[in-house]
Amino acid sequence: MKKILVIASVALFTACTSKNSGGNESSTSGTGTSTQMKDITSPYPINYSSKFAIDDPKYAEALLNLWKEWDNGDLSKSKDKFADTIEMHFSDGTTMKASRDSVIAMGQKMRTSLGTVVSSVDAIMALKSTDRNEHWAAIWGMEKDTDAKGKSDSSYMQEIWRFDSTGKANLMYQYRQAGAPPKMMKK
Repeated sequence: MKKILVIASVALFTACTSKNSGGNESSTSGTGTSTQMKDITSPYPINYSSKFAIDDPKYAEALLNLWKEWDNGDLSKSKDKFADTIEMHFSDGTTMKASRDSVIAMGQKMRTSLGTVVSSVDAIMALKSTDRNEHWAAIWGMEKDTDAKGKSDSSYMQEIWRFDSTGKANLMYQYRQAGAPPKMMKK
């Protein structure tokens, strides 16, 4: 199931990352960003954008570092990676738009309650919305949490983060699915 979810997610996201070029094949500039891709023809109105290109890897690396600092349990190291105000949409439906300091404080409280966290990454990419001139990073992976009593839980994660012109995160959307239940051990 995990492989199907990851493959479907990557395929869907890849299908939505084309850039307008009037039918030319893709190519790359010296920065590694795609400069020419075909338009997407969609039977649905695209509310945000369908014009994406591969972007500078520094945005993906920033997101990987945010995940690692979450795993390590010390969000104070993340402070400089956030814009002054950040908006976050979590998988449980809650939304937060607050100052960087408030987000760090609330995140640290939540992280401390989890005990041990170990994440694994299945895929990550940096993307640029070319018609909006915005930088994004998308990540797929799994988070395994173990509380103080030794109870473990896991979930598949997808997150998309937007970064401002200075490279600081200012928006995040999170999607989560419960991991497989633990296997029963024979007595």
